Amino acid sequence: MATKTTTNEATKEFAVIQTGGKQYLVSEGDSVKIEKLLPAAKAAGEGYKVGDAIVFEDVLLVDDGSNTTIGAPFIKGAKVSATIEKISRAKKVVVIKYKAKSNYFKKRGHRQPFFQVKIDKLA
Repeated sequence: MATKTTTNEATKEFAVIQTGGKQYLVSEGDSVKIEKLLPAAKAAGEGYKVGDAIVFEDVLLVDDGSNTTIGAPFIKGAKVSATIEKISRAKKVVVIKYKAKSNYFKKRGHRQPFFQVKIDKLA
């Protein structure tokens, strides 16, 4: 589910962030699909909307082309700012359980929700 589109290959600055139990390699201008985020600081019943700003504070690594900083496990003070471009669900994953000669057939489907975010700034 980690698809990435890079718009600016000239910049050498990148970071590795952690969100949703996964790690993503990002740089400014990238568009990344991440797991759906639960609104922790928002009021009850309110969720994220397209255009909302998100700040990722779980930064594992930052490289600016000449210096590399590695966290243990996270880098203190490092942040990655992003904007939500799209909120949607992935294609359906179909799970079928079948046992021959025993009249057993189960079919289940699941669509995983995701956010597509555009990385604005590495700080």
